[in-house]
Amino acid sequence: MALLMGHADWVSDRLAALPEAVALADGAMVPICGVPHRIRHAPEARGAAWLLDEELHVTGAPEFVARRARDFLRQEAKRRLGALVVAKAGLIGIAPKRLTVKDTRSRWGSCAPDKSLMLSWRLVMAPTFVQDYVVAHEVAHLRHMNHGRQFWALVDELTPHTKTAITWLRTEGARLLRVG
Repeated sequence: MALLMGHADWVSDRLAALPEAVALADGAMVPICGVPHRIRHAPEARGAAWLLDEELHVTGAPEFVARRARDFLRQEAKRRLGALVVAKAGLIGIAPKRLTVKDTRSRWGSCAPDKSLMLSWRLVMAPTFVQDYVVAHEVAHLRHMNHGRQFWALVDELTPHTKTAITWLRTEGARLLRVG
């Protein structure tokens, strides 16, 4: 407690610098592939959720909007990122054991020694060049389980977006963690 109190100003400044939280609610704006989409509650419609004209339509009772929107974003992440993983892994001739989409707070993706990939579902909200880089980064780990020269050379073969995506993640990535 003494440590925290001794750094109260620093903690306060860091909290004040956090991006505004975005609730997954009717009328909220949520990015999908970097493009803002408004959540539209459609209580009488059929189906759980779908995209139409830069809107995320969500059905059902109001208390289910957040969960259904989050479920849609997770499924969309698995679909879009999964297709990218298949394409990039095909370029190097190594298939991942499996792809898992999770809600992580400390990393955008990972590759386990057994060649299982994990990606954050929140990447579906990032621009496509960021998704391309993160997938290329994790796929490169299928061949090189380190961050050595050969690894980075392979990342550069798999994507032209390394520098811009890393910069984007450093400056904008925290916003993705504040959605939902």
